[in-house]
Amino acid sequence: MADRLKGRTAIVFGAGSSGPGWGNGKAAAAAYAREGAQVACIDLVQEAAEETASIIAGEGGGAIAVAADVTDTGSVERAVTQVVERLGGISILHNNVGVTHMGGPVELSEEQFEAALKLNIGPIYRTAKAVIPHMLRQGGGAIVNISSLAAIRWTGYPYFVYYATKAAVNQATVALAMQYARQGIRANCIMPGLIDSPLIYRQISGQYASVEEMVAARNAAVPLGRMGTAWDVANAAVFLASDEAQFITGVCLPVDGGQSCAVSEFR
Repeated sequence: MADRLKGRTAIVFGAGSSGPGWGNGKAAAAAYAREGAQVACIDLVQEAAEETASIIAGEGGGAIAVAADVTDTGSVERAVTQVVERLGGISILHNNVGVTHMGGPVELSEEQFEAALKLNIGPIYRTAKAVIPHMLRQGGGAIVNISSLAAIRWTGYPYFVYYATKAAVNQATVALAMQYARQGIRANCIMPGLIDSPLIYRQISGQYASVEEMVAARNAAVPLGRMGTAWDVANAAVFLASDEAQFITGVCLPVDGGQSCAVSEFR
């Protein structure tokens, strides 16, 4: 265990995993802990939060598990209050909640569109609203929002509202960075490209004839020749939250194996 984040507390929204293995939020929580941070693992599902906290504890780290619904302001505020009371403050805010709904504006239902707005961009507002006052009292902090390569380019999937909401996450991050820069709060976001995580087997695989076809196609679309892992995203998050990035704010960082530099793949 290293100590780049020793003495700090990270609150990770979406710290559970949507299936077996390592999702982005679960890996980020573990990576923060391995660098010495106390970690509050927040998830809609208490058992998922507890699983991540248990893994951290098993590695000798400090973690608590708290259930919260990021689509509900009151739920987020209660979770943040509990974390501050139990851990003493919040140095790092990490947002990793989102959903994909396939379809353009013609195919999407009104309910799907509204649900994606509430879950993809809403938590950036709700968590910032609850956490930033604590950061200001402490003299600063770091915010890491998980966006997507879909925020800046077509990725081959017909998910209209996902593109729109992830673009909103990028600009919301920039707005936070600029508004609070003089008060010691840095805000950056990560734009993962094609990541091999449990989520894609639930929300993306239906776009292909088989899981094997999905994996092969996604690997082939990345200039480095393979999908990334949740640890690639987590390692970037640790860097952005650490003092090594103390002069970096308002950045939307691609973690994508070079895909953002390549010609778009039209499927």
